[in-house]
Amino acid sequence: MLTSKQRSKLKALAANIDPIGQVGKDGIGENMLKSFSDCLEARELIKVHILENADGDPQDIGRELAAKLNAECVIVIGRKAVLYRKSSKKDFKHIQLG
Repeated sequence: MLTSKQRSKLKALAANIDPIGQVGKDGIGENMLKSFSDCLEARELIKVHILENADGDPQDIGRELAAKLNAECVIVIGRKAVLYRKSSKKDFKHIQLG
């Protein structure tokens, strides 16, 4: 669970990144989860665009994505969800939350 300070720092970092993918009317698929998981492993912080035709509320979709990816849903603003998961890579410059 992220503290409010950690969440604030991640939100600031996410402001400068572009969405890496999108969730549409087909929902959350296995290929999409694999792709997002690989990106989280490489970057730790990603932004995902939730299209207008996606089934459900963007907040719910953001939380569902986070749960399926074993990540934290930092924030959902409008139709963009920001997800964070610490990378398991060694020799990697991790995002310093503390």
